[in-house]
Amino acid sequence: MPRSVQPPRVLNIEDLRRAAKRRLPRVVFDYIDGGAEAELTLRANCRAFEAVTLRPRCAVAAPVCDLRTTVLGTPLSMPLILAPVGSSRLIYPRGEEVAARAAGVAGIAYALSTLSGCRLEDVAAASKGPVWYQLYLVGGLDCALSAIERAGSSGFSALVVTIDTAVAGMRERDFRNGVKELLSGKLGSMLPFVGQLLTKPRWLMSFLADGGLMKFPNVVIPGEGPMTYADVTTALEQSMVSWQDLRWIREAWSGPIVIKGVHTGDDARRAVDAGADALVVSNHGGRQLDGVAPTLCMLPEVLAAVDGRIEVLLDGGIRRGSDIVKALCLGARAVLAGRAYAYGLGAAGEAGVARAVEILHADLVRTLKLLGCAAIAELDQSYIDVPADWPRE
Repeated sequence: MPRSVQPPRVLNIEDLRRAAKRRLPRVVFDYIDGGAEAELTLRANCRAFEAVTLRPRCAVAAPVCDLRTTVLGTPLSMPLILAPVGSSRLIYPRGEEVAARAAGVAGIAYALSTLSGCRLEDVAAASKGPVWYQLYLVGGLDCALSAIERAGSSGFSALVVTIDTAVAGMRERDFRNGVKELLSGKLGSMLPFVGQLLTKPRWLMSFLADGGLMKFPNVVIPGEGPMTYADVTTALEQSMVSWQDLRWIREAWSGPIVIKGVHTGDDARRAVDAGADALVVSNHGGRQLDGVAPTLCMLPEVLAAVDGRIEVLLDGGIRRGSDIVKALCLGARAVLAGRAYAYGLGAAGEAGVARAVEILHADLVRTLKLLGCAAIAELDQSYIDVPADWPRE
């Protein structure tokens, strides 16, 4: 592992964030780091964990802590899944393959975004662990059906259907950094924004060596080929998922289906009725609708609505192992983390992702021992205090 991500230089996820900021151009770093509009929900997702306090049981020996769990019947070494992060190949060469490989080595699952720069077959081959495929309906029905078939043939074990992207969120940092202009291919429009790329020559050289601006090889439009990068925003607006779509998706995919983007008890019940095997309480990391409640606050309402019928996962704001513990105490089966490992990917590629997972693993063990809890399976609400004004089960 490179010295740049080893202790004492990197002790936590925030250290990886700073390392990624040093290596990446502003436009790429802000793509990872930013949220929608005023970024209220982005910040609230993290602050929600601060509001939940821990109740340790002291003088309890827990020499060995068992972090193992199962999600959708698949054993994981710890209750963590690497969330889908689109365009990871912008962050680091072959970014999706690199992250999937690190997840497999760690014994955890990796979820691949439809908007990946790497072929889904190559990502599946890169990982020794479980891989999930996250589905957007970009490119139309035939395109989506083709991707579903390819994912099944390649060994993806679950399909993640994201439901909170009727349109792309207003990510102001992207506009200020000239994303639209940089993708336009028009020299006059690009010039005011090219400087930020030139200030990071090592990133730029590796980006160009990896082929430069990629297309989306898992969005193959009939008669046209892979979708170009410039088409993303328009394509998302034309491809929102409705509950009715779950019918044909269920027919096309024989494995487990995970609904990602559930905010409320009502949508949780609809996910159950639609035949989902699990759901993710998610506000897209604060990147879609700004001003919605943090996911941790909404977890009890969703759990009450589901009433144990399907597994409930959570994402948003995971930065420390104690965050994972708090989510599990409230009733989540496991968590998904996106930015935490994306910072590692931006800082040092596979070694950075491995370091992010290592940090969260060490945090989990330490937190359990200090709580006097010997196993993930033993966590419950007796280990935490929750603010009185939060929704209850």
